[in-house]
Amino acid sequence: MTWQPFYAGHGTPPARAEDRVALPPAPPWREFPRRSMHRQFVPPAGLVEAVNAALALRRPLLVTGPAGSGKSTVIEQVAAELDLGTVLRWHITSRSSLADALYRYDALGRIHAQRLQGPDGTAAGGTTPGDGSRGDGSQGDEIAPFLRMGPLGTALLPTDRPRALLIDEIDKSDLDLPSDLLDVLERGEFEIPELARYGTDVVAVREWQGDAHHDVRRGRVQCTEFPFIVMTSNGERDFPAAFLRRCVRYTMPLPTPETLLRIVEAHMGTERAGTPEAGRLVSAFLERLGAGESLAVDQLLNAVHLLAGIDAPDEARRQAVEDLILRELSHA
Repeated sequence: MTWQPFYAGHGTPPARAEDRVALPPAPPWREFPRRSMHRQFVPPAGLVEAVNAALALRRPLLVTGPAGSGKSTVIEQVAAELDLGTVLRWHITSRSSLADALYRYDALGRIHAQRLQGPDGTAAGGTTPGDGSRGDGSQGDEIAPFLRMGPLGTALLPTDRPRALLIDEIDKSDLDLPSDLLDVLERGEFEIPELARYGTDVVAVREWQGDAHHDVRRGRVQCTEFPFIVMTSNGERDFPAAFLRRCVRYTMPLPTPETLLRIVEAHMGTERAGTPEAGRLVSAFLERLGAGESLAVDQLLNAVHLLAGIDAPDEARRQAVEDLILRELSHA
């Protein structure tokens, strides 16, 4: 099932529930909950070597390319193939800071909890708060419920196997963030000052993306296996040389017809990829890329999904739908 006019534009609901229009199944890449596309990803030439170099050297992999070229899917495939666990994700904005990526401390929440406790460590009304126990039978101020590791901090926790961390769109960051990362990426460790001066030596801190806890001793976090880190960039800015020399760098190449057809086949099957319409769309897509237009591979997948099936729109509407889906990205 592909595109067809479910919405007619008259605004009149059906008289009976059984007359409601049945919507088609979602494309595989738009099913929820979202599932990993690691099996469908087709690595371009040179990417396998870049990944292996980053793994062997314990260096971050900086992948540069246009939006929709598959940069962030690389790490999903590596993590699945090497059994590195769930991918940790740090999506960068202009407000992102290194401190937030390492750990989060809710100081205001802790102060509020302290105010709710009586002088003997019990809550108002004489009950003992659930997080007021120090673990030795006494009551008091606990810091653990107000701390949580960030994505980078979780990736640096000591483990038997490296964790996988995606730092997505690092070129969207504040100008100082790449430089702020240098020491952490070089040393593989950091300190949580609130725990370094805390009265308890070992505190169990909750990890990012889940409820698992990890013991942190005297506020010091030090990795035993450097994480596999993929940083993506759309090529919108330059980075300091000191930052670049600590990375293995790879630039996504322009796709070939064979690569694009393999991607279509991986997502939609051989039958759909082998249709004349799919071949025509791939050729038109590459021609526009070669002319300097900005287009994403997922736009091509959307176009093939809508236009290369048995229920594709008629010729009168086909061009309108194609223009809608394959609209150039550098214009609003």
